[in-house]
Amino acid sequence: MTAPVPVEPPSFTLVATGDVLVHQDRALVAGAAAAGRRTGRGYDFTDVLAPVAPIIRSADVAVCHLETPLAPPGGPFSGYPSFDVQPQIVDALARAGYDTCSTASNHSLDAGVGGIARTLDDLDAAAIRHAGTARTPAEATAPTLLDVHGITVAQVAASFGTNGVPVPPGREWAVNVFDAPDVSSVLADAARARRAGADVVVASVHCCVEYVSDETAAQRAIARALLASPDVDLVLGHHAHVVQPVERIGGKWVAYGLGNHLAEHARPAHPGTEDSVIARFTFTRGADGRFGVTRAEAVPTRIVLGPDAVRVAPTGGATGGPDAASHARVVEVVGRRGAVADGLVIADQ
Repeated sequence: MTAPVPVEPPSFTLVATGDVLVHQDRALVAGAAAAGRRTGRGYDFTDVLAPVAPIIRSADVAVCHLETPLAPPGGPFSGYPSFDVQPQIVDALARAGYDTCSTASNHSLDAGVGGIARTLDDLDAAAIRHAGTARTPAEATAPTLLDVHGITVAQVAASFGTNGVPVPPGREWAVNVFDAPDVSSVLADAARARRAGADVVVASVHCCVEYVSDETAAQRAIARALLASPDVDLVLGHHAHVVQPVERIGGKWVAYGLGNHLAEHARPAHPGTEDSVIARFTFTRGADGRFGVTRAEAVPTRIVLGPDAVRVAPTGGATGGPDAASHARVVEVVGRRGAVADGLVIADQ
């Protein structure tokens, strides 16, 4: 009699990356313009993400944070402090393999509600889902659900503010804003996603202080409140523009700050703004029927600034060379709250 073949429990991998910011009038845009002239796309950011695209594509679901609104294809474009950027960045995100992006940030209203609508229209056209901003009240309350090999994954997203730019009266639903550290609105969104059938709920949170490598007390309070809920399984943090620690709390994980995935700050910049990390989590269904993280990984990456182009690339480990210092910084920061001892694996790819 043939012995039954053991059946592995359902699982999937999720990767998440940091802030996507297209700063203007520097090598990033110049390189994309040169590539766009070759490909006929106006601007082409494909090569910028090409070194990390295999990591993104290899995951079952990939999550990005598109921090800024998108302008019309021909512009006008603007950068810091009020962004309205090249929409071709979304084509590059799609080709790199992203499935969904959080869009709630302090820059969400830089181009008004029209900018929000353009951004979501462009993401829809590229078949990238989105959470955190909305074009209609109905969209604001509709959970963002993804079918990942028969497993339903939800993304909820919110920002701690919009740089003081008021939401037009009657359109308060356009940006999901919470009053940090009160995350009751985020928890309500997560509960709504769970009721809609989500097996896993990922919360993308844009908060709190820029250019500090340690998470703030508010971030810790936010993470603990979210992860204490049965409706939230993972917390992803954005806004600091530098990598911050990863921590395991009650068996769940938070990445307090994933740094910049793509940016080109004015020089001189904070030394950490070009360090980044790709977080990768393997979720597996347990005996109780719920999904939990069974493997957590961090892939250190770096924004490589050339004279006429920018690339985002894995640091490749502490093997010497120009990215060894970046690699060491990322490894040290992500482990500051005991993540490595709690099982976080530092990976090269």
